[in-house]
Amino acid sequence: MLKRTCISLAMMAMLGLAGQAAAADYTLRATANSNEDDEDYDGLVVFKDYVEKASNGAIEVELFIGTQLCSNGAECLQGLADGSIDIFISTSGGAAGIFPYVQVLDLPYVMSDDRIAEHVLSGDFTRKIRDMALEDSGGKIRLMTIGNTGGWRNFANTQHRVQTPADLEGLKIRTVVADLPQELVRALGAAPTPIPWPELFTSFQTGVVEGSKNGITDIMNMKFPDAGLKYMTLDRHAYMGALWFMSNDSFTTMPEDMRQVVVDGFYQLQQATFASPKRKSIQAYEDFVAAGGDLYVPTPEEKAAFAEAAEPVYEWFKQNVDGGEEAFNALTEAVALAEEEVSAARAADIE
Repeated sequence: MLKRTCISLAMMAMLGLAGQAAAADYTLRATANSNEDDEDYDGLVVFKDYVEKASNGAIEVELFIGTQLCSNGAECLQGLADGSIDIFISTSGGAAGIFPYVQVLDLPYVMSDDRIAEHVLSGDFTRKIRDMALEDSGGKIRLMTIGNTGGWRNFANTQHRVQTPADLEGLKIRTVVADLPQELVRALGAAPTPIPWPELFTSFQTGVVEGSKNGITDIMNMKFPDAGLKYMTLDRHAYMGALWFMSNDSFTTMPEDMRQVVVDGFYQLQQATFASPKRKSIQAYEDFVAAGGDLYVPTPEEKAAFAEAAEPVYEWFKQNVDGGEEAFNALTEAVALAEEEVSAARAADIE
């Protein structure tokens, strides 16, 4: 009798699961041009789990990691516009060709720490960029949230310790093709050298480039110390923002309760990507030093010298990037508000 009851319960559970799968009213195809070791994947796993459970199976999320659906930012964003992709994560450089003002996230020395950055990206600044992207895409591409993908950008090189902007002078620094990172490298006296990411290891080995501006997890995942990258300056000049876009048609065709589930799912995703680089960077820094790497933390005076040298980039951005001044003002206003609110919270908590 007990055995028959257990079999019956098992069959009911299987039928229930099959019914749940069949009951999915919406399928979201989500892609990230990365791998399963990346913070993007961590975020997507959390998103999928939350959305499918909170919708009681009405929404199914399919994950495509790598280049299964599209191979680069422009192609993936076009997939959102034409409806062949529902969700895509892009760096600012990957989206800059269509939304140039998202490079505002790469402006150096604007946000001071994780708490300020997370406060800014959780508020009206992100909604402002969402509105701009919707307008520029003809209502097709919706920015859902901005998370993190790799912590903070720092300068690293194969030649010597960098303590001041003068130490960067003449170094060939790898950048993406986007204009703003190149302007920053020039402002600091170095030579910007655009190199595709897959070619960077060999470029370090051969001296085509002598440095880069990356997060520690990317550096260690790509084994760049084996190619000679030995010196890192923790100037933390830019928070590595990750822009999570969604097909606006896919979003707006859902009823309000399902849209709420998706919005809450992106909140969960954002929190996961905020946390993931913090944990992964601990071991990454230890591995960098163990491999013979030199870590240098600038003094407050040295950090101020870097920030002062980079100031011309702000004016260049406002004058030369479509939507740049609007995005710059939105970011700096959000940072000022965040600093005020976070400072007040800190003061209250240490009384």
